[in-house]
Amino acid sequence: MTEPTMPQGVDIADRKIAVLGGTGDQGRGLARRFALAGHGVIIGSRNAERAAAVAADLVAAEKTEIDVRGLSNAEAAAAGDIVIVAVPWDGHRELLAALADTLAGKIVVDCVNPLGFDKRGPFALDVPEGSAAQQAAEVLPDSRVTAAFHHVSAVVLLDPDVDTVDLDVLVLGEDRAATDEVRALAERIPGVRGVFGGRLRNAHQVEALTANIIAVNRRYRTHAGIRITGL
Repeated sequence: MTEPTMPQGVDIADRKIAVLGGTGDQGRGLARRFALAGHGVIIGSRNAERAAAVAADLVAAEKTEIDVRGLSNAEAAAAGDIVIVAVPWDGHRELLAALADTLAGKIVVDCVNPLGFDKRGPFALDVPEGSAAQQAAEVLPDSRVTAAFHHVSAVVLLDPDVDTVDLDVLVLGEDRAATDEVRALAERIPGVRGVFGGRLRNAHQVEALTANIIAVNRRYRTHAGIRITGL
């Protein structure tokens, strides 16, 4: 399998990464991996003290020095060059609407999966805009909204014994330069490839696929991801 060609001139090594909702498992996992890759990372939360505590725990757990700090979601959004949205679906629209001015002009990476759970297992929820990413784009008209990191196992990201993550990250968006940067960001995690996955109108299928992956993980007691063949 060959590597997708990363566009020339895409260098994001100096980007500060903010993770809104970064105290959750997925947010903490992404924050940890990007900090290990050398980025300055800001964990955002509704509770700035909790964000600071989670950041301190991440720093203390690593043998190498990493740059992670915790702030409120609003402060993190202001400080980040690339802003990852990893908040619970229930508070998605409300949070982004409140931060629309702060996020103007920034690359926003939405990795929220609108899912429900019942006795039969996980299932995709109907979203009026079509997907969480499309909702983000509607609420943030002045931001460069992309969708990515939906299928990354938080357990794997947080596991200190896992050095290489066997995964392709589908990146969707309308802005070619923005999706190129997010692809490059994904590849800051060893083993991960960033693969362009289409326009935001296709984000629903990507978000919904998470329900299938959760079902696979439950049946086979694993932490499955996806790989795209033929690239």
